[in-house]
Amino acid sequence: MHALIAGGGIAGPVAAMALRQAGIEATIFESHVPVDGDVGSYFTVTANGLEALREVGARDVATGAGFVTRRNVLWNHAGRRLATLPLNSTIPSSPAAHTMKRSRLARALQEEAARRGIPIEFGRRLIDARVIAGGRVVAAFEDGAEVTGDLLIGAEGVHSNVRRIIDAEAPSGRYVGLTNFGGFTRGAAGDIEPEAWHLIFGRRAFFGYQVTPAGDVVWFANVPRPKIEPSEREATTATAWKRQLVDAFAPDDGPAVELIEAGELELAADNTHDLGHVPTWHRGPMVIIGDAAHAPAPTSGQGASMAIEDAVVLAQALRSEPTVPGAFAAYERARRERVEKIVAWGARGSSSKTPGRLGRVARDLMMRLFFPLFVNEKSLAWMYDYRIGSGEATAGDASRAA
Repeated sequence: MHALIAGGGIAGPVAAMALRQAGIEATIFESHVPVDGDVGSYFTVTANGLEALREVGARDVATGAGFVTRRNVLWNHAGRRLATLPLNSTIPSSPAAHTMKRSRLARALQEEAARRGIPIEFGRRLIDARVIAGGRVVAAFEDGAEVTGDLLIGAEGVHSNVRRIIDAEAPSGRYVGLTNFGGFTRGAAGDIEPEAWHLIFGRRAFFGYQVTPAGDVVWFANVPRPKIEPSEREATTATAWKRQLVDAFAPDDGPAVELIEAGELELAADNTHDLGHVPTWHRGPMVIIGDAAHAPAPTSGQGASMAIEDAVVLAQALRSEPTVPGAFAAYERARRERVEKIVAWGARGSSSKTPGRLGRVARDLMMRLFFPLFVNEKSLAWMYDYRIGSGEATAGDASRAA
């Protein structure tokens, strides 16, 4: 059996490695040219995602690309510390969460897949697919080429073509009303508490920053505004974007303005989307995983971890179930409730980032009084303690990958 995987970011290479452990060969088709691991923004992979990577022998690949992050520290616009949210699993010996550049992790996973002999073809954008006699699938690419396989796995993100091919009526990603910016400020650590994301609920926008082990600071900004169109993105310089960000955070206490002014903008004007309930995840020999099937807002901190989990669970289901339709159904049963719960959780977090004045007062009071009691390691265990192979991750054989 041979699988065609559309998408070579994070879910795609993990799926290919997990499939190989299940005795299924795969080829990855990535629409972009090889990425520069030093561009783009940072994100965090928590214990559940790292433990899923361990199932395919790639946990060290991820931790080697990042640095430890143990908590989120929440601040209001006036510089008042509101709450601390742990990012730890309650399971003993679980790895600490790690923060890294998305592009750096993608490149590391691509390199690891290639090291294992898994082919990756770059610059190959899938545009269509059809099922042929014998239940096989033909994937058509933008360059006019066609490739035949036994399976087609869509791992190309929230704007997935495979999702549309499976179901022409499938929902598209929903713009959540926030644009994302990311940057890097060299040598700015000062006395900032390490191993933590510091998250500021500003009056006009939301800001996060973290110290790296080298003493630099990585940061991001979520700005509420209408969706940025390509024409505006092309016409706006990095200097102009930085000026807009400085204006957005000027009314707030905290280091946002200083970090932006002294920093380098590495990601600009990225419209943030989520994707909640997708009715159909698979049809015939085609299936979707990761953000193609469910994309949480970045507030959840779980997008990459869920994609990694999906990839491993799908491969285990294909190994365990006697038929492809049965395996796809088992994968969906194992995953749908969890991922949709996380998408909903992330959507609630996004809506609290920039409320009005009365909303800010209510939010700050709630975080100060109730978060220590109700948002803690125990209450978040459903998210961070999830382990593939624990009996809840697959409907068939729940044994660990060989």
